[in-house]
Amino acid sequence: MNKDPAAPHASHARRGPLQQGRSSDEVGRPTAVVLRPLGLGDLLTGVPAIRGIRAAVPDHRLVLATTTALAPLAELVDAVDEVLPARELEPLDWSGPSPELAVDLHGKGPASHAVVAGLHPRRLLTFDSPGHPGPTWYADEHEVRRWCRLVEEGLGVRCDPDALDLAVPAVPPPVAGAAVVHPGAAFPGRRWPPDRFAAVARHLAAAGHDVRITGGPAERELAAAVAELAGLPGEAVLAGRTTSMELAAVVAAARVVVCGDTGVAHLATAYRRPSAVLFGPVSPALWGPPPRPQHVVLWHGDGAGDPWGTALDPALAQVTVSEVVEALDGLLARV
Repeated sequence: MNKDPAAPHASHARRGPLQQGRSSDEVGRPTAVVLRPLGLGDLLTGVPAIRGIRAAVPDHRLVLATTTALAPLAELVDAVDEVLPARELEPLDWSGPSPELAVDLHGKGPASHAVVAGLHPRRLLTFDSPGHPGPTWYADEHEVRRWCRLVEEGLGVRCDPDALDLAVPAVPPPVAGAAVVHPGAAFPGRRWPPDRFAAVARHLAAAGHDVRITGGPAERELAAAVAELAGLPGEAVLAGRTTSMELAAVVAAARVVVCGDTGVAHLATAYRRPSAVLFGPVSPALWGPPPRPQHVVLWHGDGAGDPWGTALDPALAQVTVSEVVEALDGLLARV
């Protein structure tokens, strides 16, 4: 893996053009199907395990079953040959012969186990659940390490939990060298207040940084509110104006990233960009970035919060603007 944070890229050579939905008889190779149809952070924390599976079955055609929204980003994972569109816990639309190997990187089962078992693979790798023997699931294990351990114990190959890098998208970023402020998160419990993000954005702008507010289409109103509170012009709002690949390109070229416990934090990890990540209901010991000088975690919790909560988590509320600003200033001076 490339260790230069200024020039991130995936560590392995591409295995040829990425295909969608081709069956193993079309390519004359055995197939391995890997199930991971979840969110962006879930996909990115599963990358080391996916690379481990590739190392275990180097001659197989590796098919990643993931959501249609994440399919473009799968092109950035060098170990993947094909993408199979999938929906969470629904049967896969698999028209080819039974795969030689199927791996459940979705959950502890049994519902997700049934999805991969429904392909009738010659070999099936899952965590242990009734009817599906396998390694034991530990609730207090870091997400990256959990899936690496499944692959290590099930396929007898070493996984590198630090193998999180992605290839840089071929599309040019709308902006390079930006200070990326990402105020959104999937659930309110993980969303730091907009006025606090605005205060941080205002500080970064005053320090001379090109501040951009990112987010998905549903977060455009939130991003616009943060920009207005920060005194930033409308063009600073990138939320709803970038594709998933363009967002990845923005993060890959960012000067610094500040966000909550969400997918953009994992993009910053994948591209080794300086980042300050704000945690609340979930412990960074379970979902945080690896211990690198580029990443700073702020957390005051005990891990007992609700990651799907409908109100701001009390632990996240304890994170102050001053400590985020201090962390960012120290990070930018150090990295």
